[in-house]
Amino acid sequence: MKNIQTDLLQGTLDLLVLKTLQAGPTHGWDIAQRIQQVSQGILRVGQGSLYPALHRLEAQGWIASEWGASENNRRAKFYKLTAAGRKQLAAETEIWERFTGAVKLILKTT
Repeated sequence: MKNIQTDLLQGTLDLLVLKTLQAGPTHGWDIAQRIQQVSQGILRVGQGSLYPALHRLEAQGWIASEWGASENNRRAKFYKLTAAGRKQLAAETEIWERFTGAVKLILKTT
C-alpha cells in the first residue's frame, strides 16, 4: 500500500513540475515556491523530493537544464520543458483530469 501512495505522489509531483515549467525556464527553488504559491500554501515540495524528481524528468528527456545566474546572482541550474515534456504534460493532464473526475463521482454518492 505504501508503494502505491509513493508512486501516486511521484506522478503528481512530476505533473506539477512539468506544469510549472510550462510558464518558462526557472531554477529548482523557484519551482518549489511557485507550486506553494499557486496552491495557496497547501502543496509544499521539499528539496528531498524536488531534486530527485527533476533528475528523473531530465533523464526521461521531458526537461533540460543549464547553469545560469539566479535573481541574486547565485549560480543555479535552470530547468526548461522540452517538446517531449510538453507532450507528456498534455498526456498526464488528461489522465489526472479523468482520475479526479472519477474520484469526484464516487465522493458524490450517498
